[in-house]
Amino acid sequence: MAIHLYKTSTPSTRNGTVDSQVKSNPRNNLIYGQRRCGKGRNARGIITARHRGGGHKRLYRKIDFRRNEKDIYGRIVTIEYDPNRNAYICLIHYGDGEKRYILHPRGAIIGDTIVSGTEVPIKMGNALPLSADRPQQKTEEVDN
Repeated sequence: MAIHLYKTSTPSTRNGTVDSQVKSNPRNNLIYGQRRCGKGRNARGIITARHRGGGHKRLYRKIDFRRNEKDIYGRIVTIEYDPNRNAYICLIHYGDGEKRYILHPRGAIIGDTIVSGTEVPIKMGNALPLSADRPQQKTEEVDN
């Protein structure tokens, strides 16, 4: 991953870095408007909590936590920042044309392939069910 270093023009940009693979514009069919709750207001609309409110409008990204595209390979297309959680997300293009967001596996880069299923290799980004996660232990009978 290439890392871009800022030129220091203000004290806030000193020692600042940006990952160049991070893309910020999301897919339109994978986002929707998130309702903000009240901004410090009660049921009558009166501000009751001081110093609350404002902030930038955030669109919610639909994340595929279930990973139920079984045995279909997908390719990481973009790595994006998600303003609703403290993690990056990846846009995956699956072989059947489906596009989904997943949480970014640490160490995965753009162009990597991932797959989910029961008989997939154990590597970063792949998803296995818990029943198939542990290798089978061989049981040996001991003669006493």
